[in-house]
Amino acid sequence: MKSFLSIIILLFASCNTNKHLNFVVKNTIQINATNCDKNGTCELKLNPNKNITFQKDKFENLYPIISDGEKTLLTFTFKRNPIKNTQDGNYTEIIYAELPKTIKEISLKDDTLKQIKLHFARLCFCKGETGYYPIEKGTFNLTKIDKDSIKIVCNFKVKNIPQVISSFDETVSIKSN
Repeated sequence: MKSFLSIIILLFASCNTNKHLNFVVKNTIQINATNCDKNGTCELKLNPNKNITFQKDKFENLYPIISDGEKTLLTFTFKRNPIKNTQDGNYTEIIYAELPKTIKEISLKDDTLKQIKLHFARLCFCKGETGYYPIEKGTFNLTKIDKDSIKIVCNFKVKNIPQVISSFDETVSIKSN
């Protein structure tokens, strides 16, 4: 009877471990995002061994400092297609998140988004509406789909700043990692 109970416990423990996500990004993972605004291109990147901090300049504007470290930096970048015959028409939005070195399932909302330093960047010739902003309202979820892939879903709104991208929903293969 004891051995039968031990086998049952082992089976439950084995099944439970397969449901949890626990991996380390060893090499940069980069994908062309499938869910992107039709007026541009999107890319999602996981960069291992990178940290991000945000500093303020003399005008109190934030700017990022990306350095070597122990975390994994997620960037989701939207680049608008160039507008013909337009100077200073470049437009880019970037979402940053600093993930732990060992990536596990994550589910964050609003105030807890600070845990991953979730920030939004709007880079353009847009007087008074360009820069780097902490994301304080939204959700960020990272879940395991199967042994070879994860799903990253982020929905957010930055206060008082126009934005093209307010969400992304991407599946990333971790098999080649």
